[in-house]
Amino acid sequence: MIRDVLATITGGQELDLRRFAKATLPPEGGNPNIVALETSAELDDYTYRVAGCVGEFWTKICRAHLFPRARLDEVQLITDGIRFGKGLQLVNILRDLPEDLRKGRCYLPLQRLEDANLLPEVLLSPANEEKFLPLFREYLNKAESHLSAGWHYTNAIPFSQFRVRLACAWPILIGMKTIEKLRAANVIELQQRVKVSRSEVRGVMLRSVLSCPFPGAWRRLFPQSRKAVASEAQLA
Repeated sequence: MIRDVLATITGGQELDLRRFAKATLPPEGGNPNIVALETSAELDDYTYRVAGCVGEFWTKICRAHLFPRARLDEVQLITDGIRFGKGLQLVNILRDLPEDLRKGRCYLPLQRLEDANLLPEVLLSPANEEKFLPLFREYLNKAESHLSAGWHYTNAIPFSQFRVRLACAWPILIGMKTIEKLRAANVIELQQRVKVSRSEVRGVMLRSVLSCPFPGAWRRLFPQSRKAVASEAQLA
């Protein structure tokens, strides 16, 4: 299992290097040559190779060593584990969009940008805010939908495995807070890296630990949103 996941991750990194080989950093004051992914399928493949496969690996390792006899829907658990990883990676992509653009990389597919009459070079221009933000928020909704699958995954883990549950819950809940901040930001604010503060991270950890023994309080930790499910199909 370790060999398999390492082969997938390194394969994804190699593909990334080849794909963005023509991206160039600008001279001081200039503009980079930005290379974008071509299709939504390429983005989905990338998020699997660098993070979705890790969710799959984590699931198989925990299943083999921590709760091998638990009665679980194996297929659904692995499916949700993959989406869990993809969701975390998509949050990273959306949060790091300005930095990646400065390096000549755009992970938002050219196919979707063209549909919105946008170019990678001027993606975060205030003049394009009205065209860019609706597309950006569709991807936030997709990330949220993936994290919702990750929350379902977390709650499928046997209750006795509370440390594993917490290990899964923390990145999901921090990811959801990041999505909330990104959703409220305008393009000027997005150019400054949006991040969750340390005090907010500590708050997430404390609330989850205190809620862990109480199923009702635990379920309420995850903020449900109907927008995520409604718009995910638009990006498929």
